[in-house]
Amino acid sequence: MSVKAPNHKIIVVLPAYNAAKTLKNTVDDIPREWVDEIILVDDASQDNTIAVAEKLGLKTFTHTENLGYGGNQKTCYQQALKLGADIIIMVHPDHQYDPAYIPQLIIPLVEKKAEAVFGSRMINKKWARQGGMPYWKYLGNIFLTKLENLVLKLNLTEYHSGFRAYSRKILKTVPYYLNSNDFVFDTEIIVQIKINDFKIKEIPIKTRYFKDASSVNLYQSTKYGFSILWTLVKFKLADWGIKKDQQFIKNEN
Repeated sequence: MSVKAPNHKIIVVLPAYNAAKTLKNTVDDIPREWVDEIILVDDASQDNTIAVAEKLGLKTFTHTENLGYGGNQKTCYQQALKLGADIIIMVHPDHQYDPAYIPQLIIPLVEKKAEAVFGSRMINKKWARQGGMPYWKYLGNIFLTKLENLVLKLNLTEYHSGFRAYSRKILKTVPYYLNSNDFVFDTEIIVQIKINDFKIKEIPIKTRYFKDASSVNLYQSTKYGFSILWTLVKFKLADWGIKKDQQFIKNEN
């Protein structure tokens, strides 16, 4: 296929918070020949993220108050859809995920082999550890993924990667705007994708953990784990018809 996907507008979204130190390296590594536009949403950073973004010529949107990781994604997707995106790729601007994998995210969507493509650190588990993933996070990732697969009846190698591509169809179908403003947003949207019968494909990726890369601590990870458990409970209650939840109801339109 050609580098520029015909009849597809591809937009990279950067959900940013205090990313001034790593933003340029992230943007420099994005293969521009594969994407049409890059937008950044700044979640009330305390550093000069906005100034760096403007210097790099990025289309920038700002939150006047910090909404959180999920809240940032909501704005990213809303703005990308307004700009006419057919494929939306989320890249964390902390340079932990390598944007060089972007073509591998795009191709399955263009070829209609999936409606969402995730970069997985856990297809090759050795890569996760070699990239510096803390051992407690590594084990937690494996445990939560097994549990999520069991409940959702999926076969993903990882639910917790922040390197993802979505089709316009998914983001116009699932009610992602009802999701949490916190980190559990990433799991909630997978549940919505499952409910609406969209296909997810995974590709193997390497990541890097380093001082300036954002990372949740043990307390935040524990809170995140309990949020995932509650999300799975809500899904099952809706699935069994015990408690309807607009967040987890199939879109019949």
